[in-house]
Amino acid sequence: MSEYFEGMTDPRQEAKVKHSFIETIMIVICAVIAGCDVWEDIADYCRVKEAWFREALGLELANGIPSHDTMERIFAMLNPKEFQERFIAWVQHACGKQSREIISVDGKTMRGSGSEEEKPIHMVSAWANKAKAVFGQMAVDGKTNEITAVPELLELLDIEGTIITADAMSCQKEIVRKIREKGADYVIGLKDNQPKLRQETGVII
Repeated sequence: MSEYFEGMTDPRQEAKVKHSFIETIMIVICAVIAGCDVWEDIADYCRVKEAWFREALGLELANGIPSHDTMERIFAMLNPKEFQERFIAWVQHACGKQSREIISVDGKTMRGSGSEEEKPIHMVSAWANKAKAVFGQMAVDGKTNEITAVPELLELLDIEGTIITADAMSCQKEIVRKIREKGADYVIGLKDNQPKLRQETGVII
């Protein structure tokens, strides 16, 4: 796991560093996978599992487990795109790509993520059906930007030999071109957003 995050840019001031950047990322990922979703719970989980981290993952944790505030600051400061690319690479390696895997690409607005000042968070995710895991996801400004976000997400994924499924919003030339460039097949919905194509085929795929 560590090799996928080695070399990431550590945004902290070196003189003030107490905890390993890579080790902090690793233990937080383990906590989130275990179901923790707030920083206090993540820190509590990591303290309980400290011995396991040392024995099973070979971590030094020279200064013990960071506080939840430290964990939150580190993740707030790191480069999200750099982390996303490395995390996706690790997930794909950990889960393994199944033969003729079906990857479902879909967008969803996260309930409760918005406010009077901020729009709700809209995520585009790629779900691997056989591996039963999210291979990658990307936050976008809203549904209208799914069209540009999907090719960017697909670019990060190893989809060669897979079958990509998506709804009619992804029935776009650029998305189909990206799927073919990456060596995958596709099944995409066809509705009135492509009236000429729908009229020519006479069917809804």
